Amino acid sequence: MKRFVLTKLAEDDLHQINNYLDERAGPTTARRVMTEIRLAMDFLGGQPDVGHVREDLTNRPLKFWSVFSYLIVYDPTPCPIQVIRVLHGAQDVEHLLQ
Repeated sequence: MKRFVLTKLAEDDLHQINNYLDERAGPTTARRVMTEIRLAMDFLGGQPDVGHVREDLTNRPLKFWSVFSYLIVYDPTPCPIQVIRVLHGAQDVEHLLQ
């Protein structure tokens, strides 16, 4: 059974992250970062309560987990968890989650 599902926005985020890293840092770095993000999402699916609540970014019942400079934003309540977005920490996360 899958431990997580991705929203369409999260899928788009992952494609953009992969493309950006592939172009700017090379395919080895892109693969490494994408692997770590996927491993983290799988981990969160098994331990959904480990993330952090960020009431300063959203009033929705979402949790946050960081991998390198990226934030995995997820809803821990469904099984499997639902990954809402995967955003770079420099982005306007609050605005993107509205």
